[in-house]
Amino acid sequence: MSETSPPSTGDRDRDEREDFPRPFSRSGGSTVPESAHTGDQIEPGMPFEISEEMALAYEQGVDLEARSHWAYARKRFVRHRLAMASLVLLVIIITAGMFANKVAPYKFDAIDLVNTQAPPTIHGKETVDIATGQTTTGKPHFFGTDLLGRDYFSRVLYGVRTSARVAFVVASLSTIIGTAIGAIAGYFGGWIDNLLMRITDLILTVPGLAILLVASAFLGNGSPYRVAVILAFLFWTALARIVRGSFLSLREKEFVEAAKASGSGDFRIIVKHMLPNTLGPIIVTATLTVAAAILIEAVLSFLGFGIQPPTPALGKLISDGQGQMIEAWWLVTFPGLVIVAIVLCINFIGDGLRDALDPTQRKVSA
Repeated sequence: MSETSPPSTGDRDRDEREDFPRPFSRSGGSTVPESAHTGDQIEPGMPFEISEEMALAYEQGVDLEARSHWAYARKRFVRHRLAMASLVLLVIIITAGMFANKVAPYKFDAIDLVNTQAPPTIHGKETVDIATGQTTTGKPHFFGTDLLGRDYFSRVLYGVRTSARVAFVVASLSTIIGTAIGAIAGYFGGWIDNLLMRITDLILTVPGLAILLVASAFLGNGSPYRVAVILAFLFWTALARIVRGSFLSLREKEFVEAAKASGSGDFRIIVKHMLPNTLGPIIVTATLTVAAAILIEAVLSFLGFGIQPPTPALGKLISDGQGQMIEAWWLVTFPGLVIVAIVLCINFIGDGLRDALDPTQRKVSA
């Protein structure tokens, strides 16, 4: 009987490498032990579950790059063509409004009685100086002029700035209030949850437009920020119910129980552990709140209960031009088109964010 020589050290090392899979980076959707991420040796019998894609990548010798949930969300949002186009258009409109004093060709209250109710034009009007005989060409009126000769393009830009400020204040305040109330109600539950939700239901049952009209008439006083505060105190209810529902589900999770067992306080658990897992619905709701605030502010200004002159507002511009809709159609058309464009852009961006922040979404077709 021939004796078999013992395997060499090199053969044993090669066999061990074949028996144990090499460590690789974690990708989304896989379950990989911590030792695979830290580079430690994997113990025999340790569960090592990988997805089909990761197994294929391992067979081909491809190293997978680790990505967070936000990295995947950003990638999905960039692929959403309609949301990206809407974001670019919205940034252009809001930027032009915020820098209206630099972009607008005229001041919003500059009166030119020579060019009253002038139609839209891209060419400036030529005027002749009687004393010198020189001909000068003025700046064009892209959106025409009103009864006092005020440039409507400039007034629309200033109106966008006013509406944007109101909308962002409303979105910020309502998001803070709704998130705080929803988080407290969902985390603590019991009588605290019942009390806060009954208050929320009470605000939801009252006629919102009637309350806004009365509050704007007595408290608004035509100030954009007062109108924004009034709107914010009625816009937080939907977000509060969304956050409460998310917290009711999250407080039963293992990581929350582990945080409690480690001695973390309630405030730290809410802010550090639970709130980051609710940011997706909060961001989407806050985005859509901006569009709703712009529409409601325009309605209040149109009815005369919102922002008052001399501060220009898109709704007030439409209200001022409704009496000349036939002979001066541009006084209503252009402010209305700007409102429609802003609201549509925000809604498309909200749809893109909703699809991007949904972890079940893998492909974006829009």
